[in-house]
Amino acid sequence: MTTTEHVPSAEAVRTALAGVQDPEIHRPITDLGMVKDVTVHPDGRVDVAVYLTVAGCPLRDKITKDVTAAVSALPGVSSVAVELDVMNDEQRTALRKQLRGDTEEPRIPFAEPGSLTRVYCVASGKGGVGKSSVTVNLAVAMARRGVKVGIVDADIYGHSIPRMVGSREKPTKVEKMILPPEANGVKVISIGMFTPGNTPVVWRGPMLHRALQQFLADVFWGDLDVLLLDLPPGTGDIAISVAQLIPNAEILVVTTPQQAAAEVAERAGSIALQTRQRVAGVIENMSWLEMPDGTRMELFGSGGGQLVADSLSRSVGSTVPLLGQVPLDPRLREGGDEGTPLVVAQPDAPAAKVLTEVAGKLSIRARGLAGRMLSVSPAGR
Repeated sequence: MTTTEHVPSAEAVRTALAGVQDPEIHRPITDLGMVKDVTVHPDGRVDVAVYLTVAGCPLRDKITKDVTAAVSALPGVSSVAVELDVMNDEQRTALRKQLRGDTEEPRIPFAEPGSLTRVYCVASGKGGVGKSSVTVNLAVAMARRGVKVGIVDADIYGHSIPRMVGSREKPTKVEKMILPPEANGVKVISIGMFTPGNTPVVWRGPMLHRALQQFLADVFWGDLDVLLLDLPPGTGDIAISVAQLIPNAEILVVTTPQQAAAEVAERAGSIALQTRQRVAGVIENMSWLEMPDGTRMELFGSGGGQLVADSLSRSVGSTVPLLGQVPLDPRLREGGDEGTPLVVAQPDAPAAKVLTEVAGKLSIRARGLAGRMLSVSPAGR
């Protein structure tokens, strides 16, 4: 029988709740003002009242489960009852200001001078080269390394990222702030999360710019290490908007070995000359097909990736590396259709190994200090 000497205090319960994070914001619920009340009964029963950010919170069951587990682990607790309430408008406003600052007009955190988030624009000259597959597998491979990573599906007309990364949840809107869903350790936002069914998006350039701006400014991404933008093919409105909104973003070019595709991909990379962006490198996809006898069948020719890298190196006046050659693997396509990326389903597959290696190169690359404030003072004499 539990006695009052062994019953935890309300303060001890709140300390335990500090270890519970909101699954969307990834911060302790105690810091976010989500703990409404804690009541400890003499017989060891504990009642915890928790505020949800919105009434239709898609992860309410997870919050209940995590709170129950954290409090149940305390000595002297006989049972835990979790009551869910919903924040009012004032509380949501306070939460938004706590997370985003007291500014009416949202800012793009990745464009701030002190931002340490690496932003990569995954570009291609033409469609069908596997750009989205590469984006998703790179992001998930980074997440598996412990990197905090997000994806913006910037291909508004041809959005496909949510299915490929395995995201089926809808974003949660807290006042003017959007909380992106997470799948396979990657935060994701896409216009496909806001359109019913498979409805096409029929917009002109200014609407595309505004949508991209909202994805970057209105979405609460948290403290990301890497942000990947899956761009539409070519050098149109979105590529120009990205250069305007995130001038420090770097371009990652995806091509196939085919010479014709390489020439078009070179144009996508050459936009850096006009936007003054850095080209991070080139990835050659569909490089060859591994045959049962160990030989390679080069279905789309060879040399396209290196051709693009060499040409861009001459154009921009600095070395643009060929980061990797990804062999053809039907499981890469299957994983995209099923929402289980190849780097998760078959991490030992040759294509998965190459993508994981490229992800490692991009996530550990040293960052320059240009434009960043340094906390240094002149030495005294």
